[in-house]
Amino acid sequence: MILMPALALAALSPFTVTNSTYDGPVRRPANMRLVWRDEFNGRTLELTRWRYDTAFNKRGWFNNEKQYYSPGRNLQVRHGAMIMEARHEAPRQFPDWGGQNYTSAKIVSTRAWTYGFYEIRAKLPCAPGTWPAIWMLRQPMTKWPDDGEIDIMEQVGAEPNLIYSTLHTLAYNHRIGTQRSAQRLVPSSCRAFHRYQLDWRPDSITIGVDGRGILRHRRQPADGKAEWPFDAPFDLILNLAIGGDWASQKGIDDAAMPQRMEVDYVRVWQAQ
Repeated sequence: MILMPALALAALSPFTVTNSTYDGPVRRPANMRLVWRDEFNGRTLELTRWRYDTAFNKRGWFNNEKQYYSPGRNLQVRHGAMIMEARHEAPRQFPDWGGQNYTSAKIVSTRAWTYGFYEIRAKLPCAPGTWPAIWMLRQPMTKWPDDGEIDIMEQVGAEPNLIYSTLHTLAYNHRIGTQRSAQRLVPSSCRAFHRYQLDWRPDSITIGVDGRGILRHRRQPADGKAEWPFDAPFDLILNLAIGGDWASQKGIDDAAMPQRMEVDYVRVWQAQ
C-alpha cells in the first residue's frame, strides 16, 4: 500500500532504479547463531571492533561529498548508543584537512564476513544535505564496482524517510544505470529507531527494515564475478556523509546542523 508514494518520492532522484523490489518477510534463519555484536554499552568506541576511515580527507571523498571524517571528535558512545554527529565547521587545524566545511564520522568493522544475517538498529537524520549509510565492501577492495558493494540502507535529506537498498557489481551499477535497487518509505525513520536487515546467502541477497522486505536479488546459474562478486568477506561500514552528487539535490541546510545518526546496536549471525 505504501509502495506507490515511495516510488513517487523516488522519482525526485536521477539515481533511482527500481528493479529488485521485494515486499515479503525478512526473518533470521533458525540455524544461525550470533557471531559478532556491538551494543555500544561502553563510554567510547571499541577499537577492537571498529576503525575510523579518514583515508580520503586530503584528496576529497567520493561522489563530490563535502565532509571531513574525523578520527573520534564527531562520534560519541553514550546511554547505550553510538552517535555520529555532522557539523558545519572547517577543521583547518588538522594536517589532512582537504578544504571541507563540514565534519562527520565514518567507521569500518575490523572483521569481515561472508554470508550471514545482519541487523543494525538506527535512527537517521533528515536535513537537506545529509546522507547516512549502512553498507558493505569486499575486502580487500581491489576495484570498484567489480568487487561488489552491498548498500543495506541509504537515505538522503532531499528525500526524507525514503530508504534505499542497492547492490553494485561490474554488470550492475549506477554508472550504467543497471544497479539492483529498491526503496521503501519509512515515515518515522528520522524520529524513531528501526531495524535495518540483510540476509546474505550464497544464492540470494535480501534486504529489509523491521522484518519487511525492500530488495531481493537472486544469483543465476550462469552468473560470474561480474554479476555476483558476493562470495568473499565484506566489511561493514557506518557513515554520515554530507552533500555530494545525490544528497545535494536540494542543497545543504547549514542552519539545521548539527545532524546525528544514532545506532543502538549492530549484530551479525551466521549458520552453525
